[in-house]
Amino acid sequence: MDEVNRFGGRVTSRDGTTVAYERYGEGDGPPLVLVGGAPGAADGRALAGLLARHLPVVAYDRRERGGAEREVEDLAAVLAAVGPGAAVHGTGTGGVLALAAAAAGLPVGPVSVYEPPHADVPLGRVSARVLVVDGGFSPAETRRAARELAAALPRARHRTLTGQTHEVAPHVLAPVLAEFLTEFLVESLVEERGFPGGS
Repeated sequence: MDEVNRFGGRVTSRDGTTVAYERYGEGDGPPLVLVGGAPGAADGRALAGLLARHLPVVAYDRRERGGAEREVEDLAAVLAAVGPGAAVHGTGTGGVLALAAAAAGLPVGPVSVYEPPHADVPLGRVSARVLVVDGGFSPAETRRAARELAAALPRARHRTLTGQTHEVAPHVLAPVLAEFLTEFLVESLVEERGFPGGS
């Protein structure tokens, strides 16, 4: 992971809070913004290092206090810094935040979530393409909730990772996210250029 280029930055959220982030990898395309599963840390550095071999990745520090509305504003500030159309991936409560941001109309590209807990998010307002992922060794109720979430979203699909729990292994999740984002880019190019059908 250390061979991947990495640099840090800071943005200011709407209420004046400074949000620190790290950008991994190179490239001019829209990056993937990782939303960690716990406030107070940019967890997901291992996942960022793996994904940065394919595309730019941004991980940022979630605030420890402030509530969901402030956290959406923090994510909005990060997205403004990295450019419109960035993909967003959230794990656990980070997944809820990613969906809340999409529902609020932030300029996001595709969204992926890993086992987000139930949250009061207006799912019908999420127009982004969404991948909902769970672990095959996670509790049955967690996997059922993931399937129900995918069914409730307008443009979502569901995938279970065999042998994984809520503590998903980065090397297992990374290729699934990379595949999802690649498919999205191909579909977007097909739609943009008006090619009939897809490959």
